[in-house]
Amino acid sequence: MSEPTGAARRRGPFQVGDQVQLTDPKGRHYTFTLEAGKNFHTHKGSFPHDELIGAPEGSVVRTTGNVAYLALRPLLPDYVLSMPRGAAVVYPKDAGQILAFADIFAGARVVEAGVGSGSLSSFLLRAIGDQGMLHSYERREDFAEIATQNVERYFGGPHPAWRLTVGDLQDNLNDTDVDRVILDMLAPWECLDVVRKALVPGGILCCYVATTTQLARTVESIREIGCFAEPTAWESMIRNWHVEGLAVRPDHRMIGHTGFLLTARRLADGVEPPLRRRRPAKGAYGEDYTGPGSESGSASRG
Repeated sequence: MSEPTGAARRRGPFQVGDQVQLTDPKGRHYTFTLEAGKNFHTHKGSFPHDELIGAPEGSVVRTTGNVAYLALRPLLPDYVLSMPRGAAVVYPKDAGQILAFADIFAGARVVEAGVGSGSLSSFLLRAIGDQGMLHSYERREDFAEIATQNVERYFGGPHPAWRLTVGDLQDNLNDTDVDRVILDMLAPWECLDVVRKALVPGGILCCYVATTTQLARTVESIREIGCFAEPTAWESMIRNWHVEGLAVRPDHRMIGHTGFLLTARRLADGVEPPLRRRRPAKGAYGEDYTGPGSESGSASRG
């Protein structure tokens, strides 16, 4: 049985064509591709690539200025933060949340809209494996080209589970029996009708939006379309810690807001979502609101 795509590039001694991440004594990272006969240059001197070719991962090299650098293959979170960008990338903290809470599994059939620079595509492809399916849609051809180069550079070539279409999701989506749909776009509510038709019952819609107004409109649109269970929305933040002897404290900087995530499960055809029992806060809706939790809404149901 052959290895999954890209697995051979993740283990063993360094080879020509491998991505290498150097870490200097101050913790700064430098990423480059190994080429026979080339030299890596820094303001602290240089060293030949040949010193790393054939060496085990985790080796230390010294420049002509006698500065030591730790050499490792970049992890996928490192790679997506250093790769060429057309659009902003989905940060690893959000990609990890998407993989977990959208329940991306090996062999899953996934549709993604808004490829950007290929960050999330790389995470999704590694999770679904060669037997899954990821059909990505991107409006801009220049972004699609950059994403293709980034994904193929990480996996060492085209991924057998990936198909990329340049165009709008709502105009081009013809996939059926889709397990998961991931929308990273300005107006995900515009795609809900085609997403509803593509998703299997129990499938998950996951949206990634930047602002509270986008979040509110997306959630309300999901409720209005009536074929999804109640959506869940959240954001995540990361704060690293400094640990040095007795000096244990949070770092002065943190990765704060990058975007909001929300998920919703597709209901079976013909099923209406159960009535929401949560009473909205006073003033959360306009004076003419008569939906769940309002006095007029309660009276009409009684």
